[in-house]
Amino acid sequence: MSVSRRSFVKSIATAAAGFPFAFPRIINARSPNEKLNIASIAVGGRGWSDVNGASQGHNLVAFCDVMTEVSSRKGGYVEAAKQWPKARRYQNWRKLLDESKDIDAITISTPDHMHAAPTLAAMKLGKHVFTQKPLTHTIHESRTLMLEARRLGVATQMGIQNQSTVGHRTTVALIQDGLIGKIKQAYGWSNKGWAGPEEGRPSQSDEVPKGLDWDLWLGVAPERPYADKIYQPMNWRGWLDFGSGTLGDMGIHVFEPMVSTLGVAPPVAVRSLGVAPNPETWQPGNTIEYEFAGTEYTTGDLLPYVWRDGKAGKPPLSTSEYLPSDLKLPKQGTLFVGEKGAIVHSHGGSPLVFPNDLLDGYDMPEIERRGHFESWHEAIQTGKPACASFDFSAPLTETVLLGNIAVRFPKERLEWDSKTLRFTNNQQANEFIRTEYRKGWESEGL
Repeated sequence: MSVSRRSFVKSIATAAAGFPFAFPRIINARSPNEKLNIASIAVGGRGWSDVNGASQGHNLVAFCDVMTEVSSRKGGYVEAAKQWPKARRYQNWRKLLDESKDIDAITISTPDHMHAAPTLAAMKLGKHVFTQKPLTHTIHESRTLMLEARRLGVATQMGIQNQSTVGHRTTVALIQDGLIGKIKQAYGWSNKGWAGPEEGRPSQSDEVPKGLDWDLWLGVAPERPYADKIYQPMNWRGWLDFGSGTLGDMGIHVFEPMVSTLGVAPPVAVRSLGVAPNPETWQPGNTIEYEFAGTEYTTGDLLPYVWRDGKAGKPPLSTSEYLPSDLKLPKQGTLFVGEKGAIVHSHGGSPLVFPNDLLDGYDMPEIERRGHFESWHEAIQTGKPACASFDFSAPLTETVLLGNIAVRFPKERLEWDSKTLRFTNNQQANEFIRTEYRKGWESEGL
């Protein structure tokens, strides 16, 4: 059995079926033989991997980072200047966009709260965009980017590289082929537990490091003094104003195999069984129940999915009769419980099938290798949608961020209408669908 890129794109289209729109036509595609002019916003840490991946085989003509001195992050402004000495250098992404006539496509690898504004601004200039996961900090931002990408006809991609691995796509193929029967329930988990201090913001005001534009780093978020080692280099993930906690960091990865495989649209309901976050920081553990409308790959009208992270631990092995009692589950992964068996998909790994005899005589699929950035490049050059285009990644981000709203209302089942982006049984929860930007950072539509 062979699973081609075409059939995999079909599974992505299924996942977006909950929305009354077709995939957009990319109106300013480039020739497949033409090198692209790439620019990157944020080139340290994850951004270093992104700028190197996106520019492979193409021209890096400009880059931007709020920190212009050497920092503790991998890569960064100074290293980028050495590697691409002819590329234009910026500290302010808005200045980069003002001088972007020669730029075809842009990567955005900032903290979560600063994904939407530069992404939307770049698309409005006709630039193709690659934005890191989670796509946005709020559900409203995700929907806006998806609809604007369709309207503007640009090629989009979210940085969820594990989606392109052979192991991940093998899991998709095995389940869609019916190896373990239709899926009855699914589980996702991560050992990470992003959280900030319970007391919230510190009282100190430290000197801003040389080369860092703190105002630019804050961007749309509420203003506050710089505090050494409190928000940077990665601690921002635990703060409500900047990050999306473990759900945004790892949930976006771990939910993805379930969404790709089963073709589910955003959930119809979500409920948190844990504690509420602190006033300004995420809590260190979650247990969240999701309910998805059933698809052709599931049993019943509703598919239950349980997410656990941090202190909540892994799902018990008793969740499926097919799991060996001595099985050691991976630190992060997905469990699919089917009618005839179970599959454990470790994050970044390959599927484990139980019972093993299901594979006796089974014709394993041949999965074509694919690069995640290459999928984006191909979308730009041919007009075909990338594997994690905003049509796929916006609903996925919506699904994940719904959990971050649910944790604010412990034990309460929140009913969700994705078409209208509204909770139908809790008006207070609707207040968290979008956020107000800091004065001077407002962006039309966001």
